[in-house]
Amino acid sequence: MNSTNNAEKPTTAELVERSLAKRRASEWRFKQMGRASVAVGIIALLILFTQIIGNGIGAFRQSFVHMEIEFDPDTLGMTEVNQEQLALANFDGIVRNGLRELFPEVKGRREKRELYSIASYGAGFKLRDMLAADPSLLGQRVSVRLLVDDDVDTYVKSLRAGDPYEDRISEAQRKRIDKLLESGALRLHFNTGFFTSADSAEPEQAGILGALLGSLFTLLVTGSLSFPIGVAAAIYLEEYAKRSRLTDFIEVNINNLAAVPSVIFGLLGLAIFLNFFNMPRSMPLVGGLVLTLMTLPTVIISSRAAIKAVPPSIREAALGMGASKMQMILQHVLPLAMPGMLTGAIIGMAQALGETAPLLMIGMVAFIAEVPAGITDPATVLPVQIFLWADSPERAFVERTSAAIMVLLAFLITMNTLAIWLRRRLERRW
Repeated sequence: MNSTNNAEKPTTAELVERSLAKRRASEWRFKQMGRASVAVGIIALLILFTQIIGNGIGAFRQSFVHMEIEFDPDTLGMTEVNQEQLALANFDGIVRNGLRELFPEVKGRREKRELYSIASYGAGFKLRDMLAADPSLLGQRVSVRLLVDDDVDTYVKSLRAGDPYEDRISEAQRKRIDKLLESGALRLHFNTGFFTSADSAEPEQAGILGALLGSLFTLLVTGSLSFPIGVAAAIYLEEYAKRSRLTDFIEVNINNLAAVPSVIFGLLGLAIFLNFFNMPRSMPLVGGLVLTLMTLPTVIISSRAAIKAVPPSIREAALGMGASKMQMILQHVLPLAMPGMLTGAIIGMAQALGETAPLLMIGMVAFIAEVPAGITDPATVLPVQIFLWADSPERAFVERTSAAIMVLLAFLITMNTLAIWLRRRLERRW
């Protein structure tokens, strides 16, 4: 019996091999789980990007109707080109004359109304700007291309996609649009107005320039305040402040502030800047102050981490050579810590660029049809513009919402890429 048991008992080498086999199997499963997680993340990202790009790519092209119009003084009701007569001139009348020349068979009032609705409401404003820029056009006949209505543009794009959207197009309008497409009078062109115009109630005229400049001015205020204040606070806490209950309390609260929901900073800005200081609503200056409060914890934390990463030997060498503490910080520590500080600041700014909730609380949700010229002009920002368009009932705003998201994502990716490049370009190894 003893000899039989000894023969069946596994050897130490066999036990070790079995244990190693189990470990290898566990490591293989763990590695596959990691790969599956990465694959799921990439697939989700691709689905998101595909959805956004598929919905928004159409906004970068816009339908225009090509036709000849005559700046007829009688139709316009003006004898000379000046600001007063330009404001009162009947530019819609010459647009209608041009459309009737394309379809001379249209006679009835209802048919004419449907015909006139092909052109955008803002077509007359383009002709006004043309005449204001070149007064010699008065009385002349010129070829122009004018924006079409958003329903017509939606129908044209859906027709090219193979799934015509005809819910808001009558049968008579559809036939006229098809005729214009066949003759080449109705064509798609790159939508420059999307990048050169501010917001509008008419989807075909709406653009993101006002929101882009509003975001730029808001981030300018945020960066100008958060970076120097955050760096100064980090230097004090790391190089001058002594460990005490007060500094521990400050550190804990800075870390807690970094995790506070952004809407709380909006409520703080509403209470302080608007209600207490009576500052105007919907202004990049106020938006920048609110985002500064939100960004400061991130800048302080990243700056402190960058300062801590500088080896103590560099401080000791500078002090040993006779440098003062301020000279040691400004001439030795800060240059070495600057890559990390800039990286943290850029990431914080990128986070601020995508924020909506705190800006809604201070009134930057207003409809702004003018392009802001400074930090004190009424403005909105790109995330809020996306929020406003997403809430609009018109179908044409769907693609503009997705296109604006694409632009916002491009800015965020650019800022994060810049942060990575600066870190690799400026970092020094010890």
